[in-house]
Amino acid sequence: MKNLAVPRLDKNPEVHAALLKYCRLGPGEIWNDPQGKHKIGCLDAANLPQVEQLMGASKATLAIQDPPYNLIAFEQQELTKFVQWCQSWIANTELALSQNSSLYVWLGADQNFGFQPLPDFMLMMRTTNFKTHSFITMRNQRGYGTPKNWMAVRQELLYYIKGKPIFNVEAEYTDIPKILRGYYKAVNGKITENLQRGKSENIRAGNVWVDIQQVFYRMQENVNGCYAQKPLKSCERIIRASSATDDIIIDFFCHSGSTLLAAEMTGRRCFTLDRDPVYCEIALRRLEHFRQTGQTGWQNGDPFEQETT
Repeated sequence: MKNLAVPRLDKNPEVHAALLKYCRLGPGEIWNDPQGKHKIGCLDAANLPQVEQLMGASKATLAIQDPPYNLIAFEQQELTKFVQWCQSWIANTELALSQNSSLYVWLGADQNFGFQPLPDFMLMMRTTNFKTHSFITMRNQRGYGTPKNWMAVRQELLYYIKGKPIFNVEAEYTDIPKILRGYYKAVNGKITENLQRGKSENIRAGNVWVDIQQVFYRMQENVNGCYAQKPLKSCERIIRASSATDDIIIDFFCHSGSTLLAAEMTGRRCFTLDRDPVYCEIALRRLEHFRQTGQTGWQNGDPFEQETT
């Protein structure tokens, strides 16, 4: 196994600065996929003209947003400023979505500081035109905590809708077989149990996802330097459930490029952006790497191996 890991870019500004010279996109620039499918913009999610520049006349069916919680461009922000910033990119998200569409937002809840920013964000969302639809929890295999508290192993995913979007329930089924019998119910005068009535031999994920492996350095999809990388399986599940083939997916915080790559793998189009040229370059390299090799990441290598070694 390679051991060429780039350290966390949000914690190592000097490494981040050194990688800028390898970036093909500068602020305000957009990469258009030669295959005509995707776009990557080095743009600001809170800047409406820049979002309009990315979207053109297109509308998206699905948005998957993973904002940097209380971090904006390496600067720790006050909670009120964070929420105000969220209002801006949420408004831009709404404008970029079609009349019937879905919005998923990954968000953290700091148990040491009043669970911020999750409740504050949720209250802000009540002032928008989005309707709540589900509150999903994804369980990590690793967490943090002390012997004096429950270990924190959850990630929160908020699901909102606009109009009447599609939902493909088949995408919700996991690889976990049904093993528990029970929940007896009369159907056409005959008593049946849940295994008999089910449409699949496997269980549905529901709103508590326990079957998705947290990304770590031994996994092929790992992208070193990107903290809190979302697993491809989680992105694929969302995309398959809330969009159709050739639909446009938007992601305003491309980071490691997981949404972009999942869209490529599922036959969707992705318009993504990030205000940071380094993350734009990582997302672009990950897509190119996948198209060239079929590999979803670099395991314990890194996207800049050729330059940094």
